[in-house]
Amino acid sequence: MKSNQDESLLPKSTEIKVVGEAKINNPIKFGRFVEDDDAVLVNISRRNVEGTKRSRSKPKHIFFEPAGPRDKIYYDSSKTKCAVVTCGGLCPGLNDVIRAVVMTAYHEYHVPSVLGIKFGLEGFIPEYGHDVIEMTPEYVSRIHEFGGTILGSSRGPQDPEAIVDALERMNVSILFMIGGDGTMRAASKVVKEITQRNLSISVVGLPKTIDNDINYASPSFGFDTAVETATTAIRGAHVEATGAPWGIGLVKVMGRHAGYIAAQCALSCQEVNYVLVPEAPFDLDGEKGFLAVLEKRMRTAGNAVVVVAEGAGQEHLKASAETDASGNVKLGDFALLLKERIIKHFTDQGIKPTLKYIDPSYIIRSVPANANDRIYCSFLGINAVHAGMSGRTGMVISRWNGRYVHIPMDVVTTGKKSINITSNYWRAVLESTGQPIKMKNK
Repeated sequence: MKSNQDESLLPKSTEIKVVGEAKINNPIKFGRFVEDDDAVLVNISRRNVEGTKRSRSKPKHIFFEPAGPRDKIYYDSSKTKCAVVTCGGLCPGLNDVIRAVVMTAYHEYHVPSVLGIKFGLEGFIPEYGHDVIEMTPEYVSRIHEFGGTILGSSRGPQDPEAIVDALERMNVSILFMIGGDGTMRAASKVVKEITQRNLSISVVGLPKTIDNDINYASPSFGFDTAVETATTAIRGAHVEATGAPWGIGLVKVMGRHAGYIAAQCALSCQEVNYVLVPEAPFDLDGEKGFLAVLEKRMRTAGNAVVVVAEGAGQEHLKASAETDASGNVKLGDFALLLKERIIKHFTDQGIKPTLKYIDPSYIIRSVPANANDRIYCSFLGINAVHAGMSGRTGMVISRWNGRYVHIPMDVVTTGKKSINITSNYWRAVLESTGQPIKMKNK
């Protein structure tokens, strides 16, 4: 690494905490148990974490603990009660993860109870009055066919002490928390409170973000479905653009801080001509700005499709000091500003563009998971149960280099993953669209 600051972005430790020594024989009768000395080697550099600058240094060799069943478990499965909660925004695959957790807990470990906590962390707080669901294999057998989450969700923090109070009242031994980096930070606080009380309660996280921007979660579940769904809208925008004089299709997709959905859509849907992402600032005006570049294409090709991530172009808007319930800074709607600027740019020259603006964001996040995400979500849920039953806590399930692994919560919450705009991946996006490497005047 070039500096100590670079090193600070890398995991200081990948050791997974446990609530106690596992001494009980695992009741699973079929399959291979993970050996204690097994490990997943990861060669990682600063670019894997933040991805905004080149690094000439050698990768750092670290090891993640592999996921899977152990021959010894901590909890007596005949007396273990589990709980599942979903937090934050909707994402394809939530129901698939819930289903996998319930099915594995019941059929593999024969636990007597799996509770569903309604409407996110609010479900732990008595004042909200949300019911708790007793989830059985029969109850969850078909929930994967539907989008959203059968448990409901909510945003915003809740008191960790009140959450642990609720876990004690319900006699929960293992809590599965499904959510984004904010949820994982909340989970870390719950683990801390549990530790201070010297309780034997495991907390296992399943990282969820449709934007694919959680550190070391590669990829995040629902991302594949989001891209597949978004490409349908983009193809529609392309048809609209080619079917009218001076036709422009403008599609807004999700991506607050990382433009992975927009970039992946461009690679999947070859009709995209411009991709605007938060990682690559651009000028609107000037001879090298976006509007001039767009005009040049329109005068030669007669149509264009523009895909813009929701967090792109924020430098062209007045900064907001407001935050949402999750503590995220509220973004301005650059896509609408871009729509207005494009129309004005051409009408000022006596040209009447036919611009179709499409925002499929809420459709994208609420559809059922596709086949690839369903399989992925199933493995995440299955491995979460294996981890919890073995007494592991303060960790998340993820996939790295094709292997399912255990990653400490404080590692995935150190920052956000973003596109490296000097990478071969971003180069492939530029090659697919044909847009300039930079759309800036200086």
